[in-house]
Amino acid sequence: MSTPEAGLRLRRWQDPAVLAVAVVAFAAGFGQFGVVAALGHVARAFGQATGSGLSLREEAGLSGTTLGAGLAVIRLASLGGLPLAGLADRLGRVRTLVTSCASGLLLTAAAAASPSFWWFVAIFAIGRPALSATTALSTVVGAEQTASEDRAKAVALMAAAYAVGAGSTAVLNSLAGDALGFRGLFLLAVVPLVVLPVVARRAEEPDRFRRLRPTQTGPAHIGPALPVLGAVARPYRRRLGVVVALAFAVSVVTGPANSFTFLYAQDVLHLSGLVTASMVVASGALGLGGLLVGRVLADRLGRRPTAATAMAGIVAAAVLAYSGSAPGLVLGYIAGVAAGALFAPGAGALANELLPTPVRASVAGWQVAAQVLGGVVGLVCFGALESVAGRFADAALVTFLPVLLSLPLFLLLPETRGTEPEALWPTEAPEPSSSPSPRGAGGHR
Repeated sequence: MSTPEAGLRLRRWQDPAVLAVAVVAFAAGFGQFGVVAALGHVARAFGQATGSGLSLREEAGLSGTTLGAGLAVIRLASLGGLPLAGLADRLGRVRTLVTSCASGLLLTAAAAASPSFWWFVAIFAIGRPALSATTALSTVVGAEQTASEDRAKAVALMAAAYAVGAGSTAVLNSLAGDALGFRGLFLLAVVPLVVLPVVARRAEEPDRFRRLRPTQTGPAHIGPALPVLGAVARPYRRRLGVVVALAFAVSVVTGPANSFTFLYAQDVLHLSGLVTASMVVASGALGLGGLLVGRVLADRLGRRPTAATAMAGIVAAAVLAYSGSAPGLVLGYIAGVAAGALFAPGAGALANELLPTPVRASVAGWQVAAQVLGGVVGLVCFGALESVAGRFADAALVTFLPVLLSLPLFLLLPETRGTEPEALWPTEAPEPSSSPSPRGAGGHR
């Protein structure tokens, strides 16, 4: 139970209220990853594959430039996640989280009725901002509901839930994609949509937000009206700028590396559905291990060194995946998932600990925007280079390796391991002791 002086009810990472948010993150992953998993089926449905050449157009039906541009439009649409996530600083975390997830899943299902590739891009792009905001806010809520010793665990849980949702889409497409087609796969978004109202009843507003709802003026104030672009006040902008730059850099790699994986496997290397599904399942197992190791390292070694090391691993794995061989793809994909899982707990905890409660959701929105822009830059460069050079390996080297130059940016941020967000900002009240107290009902402290 929380003490009267603290005024905060904090939860363990496995509390039902935290688990409910993880289910919402699962639903967002299921809806958002469909375009990546089914990209080969989308290309064949709307293109003209001949199977008679080595170019992506001949093998998949649409050129790398067209697919890259379509994926870039979808990614760019996620910029709408910035103001949507910022709304959570005004309207509440849970209300914004659930509403965003529901609307995103509904539009994902609607994309199944697309009459052409660019109609598909347009419909899916309209729903993408809501799912991006959902993913960002799930991490915010998990971080705010927990104290320092549980925060990396909660962030890892949200990343795992999203990954399981995304992986479920990939496995379904690999094993039953020919029977379902992209239309059947996208219609399955109705399933988590139906379950969402039941799960939403268990989610609760974090006490950090309820106590510090930003209606006051002062340094933490972000304006009297609804945030238009997730405005963040001047005292926070330096740290925000570094966080945004790092989010942009890692997305230059993960954007194209993740988006082209299944098309590359199925239409270029011609891996069977069973091999592709096995690759996804194996990566899921190692990804879970990566989350566990990342959580331990983030709590013991520190948020910054763990995130920086994992980011270097993401780059190396992406280069290996597109080196041109089936073993390289399988090993690179599995290693990339593991590195991304290692990255998530430390980076997620760091980003949420660096800035205070009244602007935390807006900061998450800015991270969404940075990830979108980084992904768009990566997709456009990767797709264009593949079309010019005719080799995924060359496109990967030129697009991914320069991202390593951004690693020193971690040195501009303070290490937050073992620190509560309230301790970093005088506008927030002191945080309760991090030593655990007896558990009450529901695992509260």
